[in-house]
Amino acid sequence: MRLAVVAVVVAVAVVVAGSTIALVAPRLNPGRSAAATTRVRVATTTSLYVTGLLDYLAGEFRKLYPWVEVDFIAVGTGAALRLAERGDVCAVFVHAPDLERVYVERGVLVGRRTFAYSYLILVGPREDPAGVRGSGSLAEAFRRVSTAGASGRAVFVSRGDRSGTQLRELKVWELLGLNPEGADWYRSCGCGMDVALMIANELRAYTLSDASTYLLLRSRGRLQDLEVVYSSDVDPLTVNLYSAYLASSCGGLEREYAELFIEFTYVNRVRLVEGFNSVRGGLPLFYPATSREEELWWRMSSS
Repeated sequence: MRLAVVAVVVAVAVVVAGSTIALVAPRLNPGRSAAATTRVRVATTTSLYVTGLLDYLAGEFRKLYPWVEVDFIAVGTGAALRLAERGDVCAVFVHAPDLERVYVERGVLVGRRTFAYSYLILVGPREDPAGVRGSGSLAEAFRRVSTAGASGRAVFVSRGDRSGTQLRELKVWELLGLNPEGADWYRSCGCGMDVALMIANELRAYTLSDASTYLLLRSRGRLQDLEVVYSSDVDPLTVNLYSAYLASSCGGLEREYAELFIEFTYVNRVRLVEGFNSVRGGLPLFYPATSREEELWWRMSSS
């Protein structure tokens, strides 16, 4: 059973022949010449970029607004939010509600739109030396890895990049009252999700991953020695919400198109996310956020 996540639709819709069609805002400056390109700077979490979802969204958007070029900067969520604070980007696509809320309250981010979700999973060597399979929660799985690591039977790879995934990892260690930093079995790579997974594959180690990046790399034969050892669609620590925001410092035409890109993504999230999964061979990389996203975002951001 998939966890239901998501939203109140704020866009206008019309019903044609029994089907609902979401309407985006009218085209801005439709008479612009091809040379008059407007660029929109967007900082994004690596999982959305590496999987190709954001390129897909931008490609669909350009069918309506061919004079708009969306430039993505793929970094961890923490770095993406700092770019917004410095005024270096006009929008962010991120997945760390507790950290996002800090920037919202400081006035750095506005106009949140939660458009998709996935799950976080723990992956490790198929022989599972820590005995993680069968754990009743992500916290229990982490405790088993810690115990096995302390006795020299397991290694854990952390992204160490202040990404949404690493922040969730740190939250689990905190809940357990553990601080593995500096332990021989705990390796911090300061890298994106794809690189962390490949390091874990080489070391036959455990790592926390978003399911989307793992599934895509696994389907390409890149992670033959890593298997999913813990997953859950009911454990609140595994829910992985993706939201888009405007940077409050951004202005002018770039802001208009950044806002339009976010609304286009949000209003058409079901069609876009399902379309993306289809072009990726039907892999369930992401799910469109369609219910309870407000409740989940506030619960996760205040926990």
